[in-house]
Amino acid sequence: MAKLDETLTMLKALTDAKGVPGNEREARDVMKTYIAPYADEVTTDGLGSLIAKKEGKSGGPKVMIAGHLDEVGFMVTQIDDKGFIRFQTLGGWWSQVMLAQRVTIVTKKGDVTGVIGSKPPHILPPEARKKPVEIKDMFIDIGATSREEAMEWGVRPGDMIVPYFEFTVLNNEKMLLAKAWDNRIGCAVAIDVLKQLKGVDHPNTVYGVGTVQEEVGLRGARTAAQFIQPDIAFAVDVGIAGDTPGVSEKEAMGKLGAGPHIVLYDATMVSHRGLREFVIEVAEELNIPYHFDAMPGGGTDAGAIHLTGIGVPSLTIAIPTRYIHSHAAILHRDDYENTVKLLVEVIKRLDEDKVKQLTFDE
Repeated sequence: MAKLDETLTMLKALTDAKGVPGNEREARDVMKTYIAPYADEVTTDGLGSLIAKKEGKSGGPKVMIAGHLDEVGFMVTQIDDKGFIRFQTLGGWWSQVMLAQRVTIVTKKGDVTGVIGSKPPHILPPEARKKPVEIKDMFIDIGATSREEAMEWGVRPGDMIVPYFEFTVLNNEKMLLAKAWDNRIGCAVAIDVLKQLKGVDHPNTVYGVGTVQEEVGLRGARTAAQFIQPDIAFAVDVGIAGDTPGVSEKEAMGKLGAGPHIVLYDATMVSHRGLREFVIEVAEELNIPYHFDAMPGGGTDAGAIHLTGIGVPSLTIAIPTRYIHSHAAILHRDDYENTVKLLVEVIKRLDEDKVKQLTFDE
């Protein structure tokens, strides 16, 4: 592996951390370690979302930057009498990316390694080879010979199950391969925005937030936004890259290295026109590359945040990523860095008058 600099070390720590919906503690602890030096105050809400506050001008507009801590994964639901594990998906999975993949079950006694079982092709009739296995029929093999043995190792219903993959820098060192880019990259952006605002004079109070339970319904974003009551909000998430074989521009417009997505629409929110135009103006002023995206399915934390109180002008900025909602995904370091730069420059240009203008420029 290439030598890791400060940024890559942080990205590795964030993505290697284990944290599925409802079990985000490890990822939250990593984020807290990295964001605390740049925050005036770090707290959590009742569901466990991390909220780091950084004041510019006291009493200035409250700007929320949210990435979600949780990654797609699974939960133990049953252990059969032979020691095989049945599970519930947490977040959206396509069955075809799951079979024969390594997983980690996190128990009170420590981590237990397993693999999602699959039949060898030798015993499958031709018609069965063409038919995807349904998730409800899958199981995890941890090498146990009985329910009792699995339980002796600490496995219990409710334990989280996490995809196993190690952070890797590819031969093209701008290309980064890891699990959990969705959405530890958003958490990393929140960290780096606060870092780059350290010692910078700006008229806002900025909140870098790691939300919980995004993948199961934008739940942490809802409670964190109620806690903060932001004036402006940005959800930072992954977007779908459309630059691989078999994916058309009609399906996904993103390309790795071409800049972040400005998300126009998803199933949870129509982006705020005034805020969107302001962000575009800043990007064009500074020659920060960007492109647009629209996702008819799915959503981001902005879908919950923008409905807080009397309404919050909100926008999703997404980093194009290949192979999301699987064990491993790829994104481009330049897109990450340009997202941080864009948000920092937007925050520098926001003030009370601009926020008031944006609020009524829908």
